[in-house]
Amino acid sequence: MDDFASFTPGKKDEQWLKEADEVLRAYRGKPDGDILKAIYARAVEGKRAGTLTNEQIDAFYAQFSPSLDGMRRRKLKKLVDELKRM
Repeated sequence: MDDFASFTPGKKDEQWLKEADEVLRAYRGKPDGDILKAIYARAVEGKRAGTLTNEQIDAFYAQFSPSLDGMRRRKLKKLVDELKRM
């Protein structure tokens, strides 16, 4: 997944799973804040370049929020709302 635009909700292809696993390994043991900063920075790039839509942001949130606990879900939702206002 080179950018958020290549993310397809509900599609679990091998390349995407491989890249997601690499990202998880890179951030294993690091604070949640580092992970959120990386997601946010990539999303801001996409919004500014016009390659990330609000619908894609919603799809990303819908895909990943169920796997988060309440606090992390709220933090991600806050970032999602902020990105959608850009």
